[in-house]
Amino acid sequence: YNYKFAFYGNDFDMLIDLTSVGTSPKKLRTEFAGTLIDLEGEGEVVGDARFDGESCRDESRQVGIHIRGMISAEVAIDCTRCLEPLRRKIEVAFDDVFVDGAHESRSSETELTIADMDESLVIGGRVDLADVVREQILLALPEQIFCREDCRGLCPKCGGNRNLIDCSCD
Repeated sequence: YNYKFAFYGNDFDMLIDLTSVGTSPKKLRTEFAGTLIDLEGEGEVVGDARFDGESCRDESRQVGIHIRGMISAEVAIDCTRCLEPLRRKIEVAFDDVFVDGAHESRSSETELTIADMDESLVIGGRVDLADVVREQILLALPEQIFCREDCRGLCPKCGGNRNLIDCSCD
């Protein structure tokens, strides 16, 4: 592994320097503490988020690398209808291409191809794997999640959980 690791305060980030990635795939395995992954109010990661994958240079581009693999984490999130807390296991398979922004056109008007739409620009020539894991978990969270299929939600008048009480509101 020729990847560079960096420490910032008490946080640990795994930085992958784009120039250190070759054309043959290199295995990547790491865990990130759930407390360090900010899901922006959409829930929280319980325990560790695990990443198991690989990285390699994209042979069709001189400046791009692929990071692909599987992320698994348990997420604590609230039911959309009744707001009761629940936990869900999330597994995300992904394959992303990262391109050094220094090699991109500075023109104010640039025509994008379909392949360009699947690329992520990297500033400073390094990919922070913790950010990739966080982003993939956020993208994998469902828009709506229910504690059970027949969840009755909250009463709009008294705010009571209709799964637990039979309120007499109209």
